[in-house]
Amino acid sequence: MLTIYNTLTRKKEVFEPLVEGRVGLYVCGPTVYGDPHLGHARSAITFDLLFRYLGAQGYRVRYVRNITDVGHLEHDADEGEDKIAVRARLEQLEPMEVAQMYTRRYHAAMERLGVRPPSIEPTASGHIIEQIELVCRILEAGYAYEAGGSVYFDVERYSRDHRYGCLSGRTLDDMMSGSRALDGQSDKRSPFDFALWKRASPEHIMRWPSPWSDGFPGWHAECSAMSARYLGERFDIHGGGMDLVFPHHEAEIAQGTACGCGGARYWMHNNMVTVGGQKMGKSLGNAITLEQFFAGEHPMLTQAYSPMTIRFFMLQAHYRSTLDFSNEALQAAEKGLDRLMKAVETLDKLVVTPAADSLGVAKLETALAEAMDDDLGSPLAIAALFDWVSTINKIHDGTMSISADDLEQLCAIFHRWLFDILGLRDEKAAEGGTDRLGPVMDLVLELRAGAKADKNWALSDKIRDGLAAAGIKVMDNKDGSSEWQLQQTK
Repeated sequence: MLTIYNTLTRKKEVFEPLVEGRVGLYVCGPTVYGDPHLGHARSAITFDLLFRYLGAQGYRVRYVRNITDVGHLEHDADEGEDKIAVRARLEQLEPMEVAQMYTRRYHAAMERLGVRPPSIEPTASGHIIEQIELVCRILEAGYAYEAGGSVYFDVERYSRDHRYGCLSGRTLDDMMSGSRALDGQSDKRSPFDFALWKRASPEHIMRWPSPWSDGFPGWHAECSAMSARYLGERFDIHGGGMDLVFPHHEAEIAQGTACGCGGARYWMHNNMVTVGGQKMGKSLGNAITLEQFFAGEHPMLTQAYSPMTIRFFMLQAHYRSTLDFSNEALQAAEKGLDRLMKAVETLDKLVVTPAADSLGVAKLETALAEAMDDDLGSPLAIAALFDWVSTINKIHDGTMSISADDLEQLCAIFHRWLFDILGLRDEKAAEGGTDRLGPVMDLVLELRAGAKADKNWALSDKIRDGLAAAGIKVMDNKDGSSEWQLQQTK
């Protein structure tokens, strides 16, 4: 039975979905103003693992992960420029060009890391209407106020009826003592109030009409609006990085409570990737992009690291623990991953002994399930797999024997857990296959494109389905071109 640590209650709880057999999962995605780095990868891999494991348990999961392409101001504050607008000015592009470019780069990096795409990926700019409706509801409930064309959430008024700080553990008195007095130029009544809608300054490019002004939504409003739009006003799990607990997720809970929404039942947060004990982030100037990791092109890197090495490095640490970057740790992960993949290769070479005693392979499945049921304990699950690597090698060397039933079960367990649940893949085998198949696939896709041009749909579909049966997935793009990729063999 799956238990997860709920940040809201500060304890592990048995997971019980609101609707039997179905799970609504919302995760805060990236603000797309720069290339993804290791911190982005950790959140994506954490919730990809959850997505995969819930699916493996038979749940039908609707996974929503947003793209923030407007409203996230510098320093996560209510003043200053939009992060995307700043990047647009530096690169002499339209803001939406910047958002689109870095969204594509994020998707490409996630695909290389084996992160499955979410069920729905809404953008903040595509849901302005929903955000305006959310602000109207909060105003009608009396928990917000308009000032100078902007609308702010009234934290002090809200705190008379509800507990602001229930997620982070902060109190209003703490926030008041730690806040600077307003300088008289702000429209806010109190320094800890936060923007629901901001009036755009004359030079602000991204703006939309609203009942209050031409402006843009506050950063926190987008996730409240989009989670309610696609998962309902009460849903199962809300996830994100630990750095989002305050103020972002705290504000989300307040917004939802203010307009009568139940919001998420479970709040899950992955911990940070650190460099020398300091959080890795673009704003701190210590981020290493994923592309730099893959290419080995950064002063802090001694070599290139493959996407699966990065993923395995992440999975070896529990998602709620800090993960400190070092070349030594990544090199150890590289060796560990190689050892597991070689064990999978060895499994295919084992010779069965009909009269062999049972090895108790079922115990491995039990150990793996117990590890993951305990708040996604991927390190213990990996350790359980490693426990059997030596057994596999002994069978291969002839110092141990295995029955046909045990071998079949062991192969199924290794493939299911390594590839389907942990999301790993044998990069060396895939790369070799790609090199050999590349010229052949270019010819096959050219022939298929010709069939489509001649409107010979039957032949086009036959080629696609035949490739799928051979373990090659063909993906048609909107512009008429096609791409292909090898599927993980079982």
